[in-house]
Amino acid sequence: MTALLAPVGNLFGIPLGGAGGAGAPIQIVLLLTALTLLPAAIMCVTPFLRIVIVLHFLRQALGTQTAPSNQVLVGLALFLSLLIMQPVLGEAYTKAYEPLEKGEITSQQAWERASIPFKAFLLKFVRERDVKLFLDISHSAQPAKPADVGMAVLLPAYTLSELKTAFQIGAVLFLPFLIIDLVVASVTLSVGMMQLPPVMVSAPFKILLFVLVDGWNLVVGSLVKSFY
Repeated sequence: MTALLAPVGNLFGIPLGGAGGAGAPIQIVLLLTALTLLPAAIMCVTPFLRIVIVLHFLRQALGTQTAPSNQVLVGLALFLSLLIMQPVLGEAYTKAYEPLEKGEITSQQAWERASIPFKAFLLKFVRERDVKLFLDISHSAQPAKPADVGMAVLLPAYTLSELKTAFQIGAVLFLPFLIIDLVVASVTLSVGMMQLPPVMVSAPFKILLFVLVDGWNLVVGSLVKSFY
């Protein structure tokens, strides 16, 4: 457990293991801290962020309220994120965890090796403008090359970039369903159907259109392909 918690201890400036290292209570506290931060890391620094926001926009555009449920959307986003991150996780496991388990490298070296594929993945989708923003906020020096950007800057910059991308995709998804809403509203008003809300009339048409074009396949396929 000490080897696995060493990177977490380094973040807090607490040495683990060896003479003068932190004892079992401190290691347990660090382990609980790492487990607490794990859901936030999965949500914010993986494809999960973009996927779940786009799926939420899609549900709002369809006007189905709670169908699919939040649990279904989160589960689908999680499985898709694992699929996309599988090569990155595999590379980190092969280059970092296996040598660490065999005792060939130290925990600090394993942390550095594991961060390389994750950093390469994040750099593919982060915007230069967002990186510059957090470099200015943290008063960090401008890196000579993208690989020199620190994780403390790269992680929030990636989150901000993914939020922008997800909202852009969500806005595009809204357009065809918005057109259906406008057409149905115009027709219902022209024939004098004032008692029935246009949203209730347009909902079946939007769902039918979505099913006919195999919308789930198109949306999920496009989301996954956007990461390759």
